[in-house]
Amino acid sequence: MTDPRTLVLIPARMAATRLPGKPLQDIAGLPMIVHVLRRAEEAAIGRVAVATDTKEIADAVAAHGGMAVMTSPSHPSGSDRIHEAMCKLDPAGAAEIVINLQGDFPTISPQNIRDVLPPLADPAVDIATLAAQIHTAEEDAAPSVVKAVGSPIGQRRLRALYFTRAAAPYGDGPRYHHIGLYAYRRAALERFVSLPPSFLEQQEKLEQLRALEAGMRIDIGIVDTVPRGVDTSADLETARRVLSKA
Repeated sequence: MTDPRTLVLIPARMAATRLPGKPLQDIAGLPMIVHVLRRAEEAAIGRVAVATDTKEIADAVAAHGGMAVMTSPSHPSGSDRIHEAMCKLDPAGAAEIVINLQGDFPTISPQNIRDVLPPLADPAVDIATLAAQIHTAEEDAAPSVVKAVGSPIGQRRLRALYFTRAAAPYGDGPRYHHIGLYAYRRAALERFVSLPPSFLEQQEKLEQLRALEAGMRIDIGIVDTVPRGVDTSADLETARRVLSKA
């Protein structure tokens, strides 16, 4: 029995420019979005649903026994999409925690999904997310790799101070690759989507900076590996190799 106080929502849409029709791309006999759905179900931490604006995605999810929620096509971000889905699925407000799991993480482990919850045991934390230590110069220098900058506050835990596409912080010591998986307190998600895009968010093109600029607290759990997102045809082939062996 999963916890009714937790919702795991997977935003998905078709409008990917680098990989058209991305959520429905076949990987080892299943659409990519169904792989993500399965990982979320296997995590067994809450009710799982896909939030989409596309009937074909909703139909694919339903055909494989999952739940899909139709949402507006005009949402500027996945956070806005999961907020609408939360309001539709849970109008009474029973869910206290909402997890935003990207729909292009087909190889994410159920354990990584579970790993995002522990920081919320501290009532001072508004949002929890994950990061893994960077071990290569290539990853360190790549603007596509978002770096999480934070102060250590315990075993494998950081309090987020900043997120950036630059190689930061400067100097010797670990740097961390941010993983785009979030667990929000319900009130934090409602506040977040009510805020206008912030100055640094628009400069860095990183939505999570809106929360930090508004004074919200984000804590980061450190995990061992980064689940690889699928953004390109090469990423898709990698995911197919990995999941065909699973």
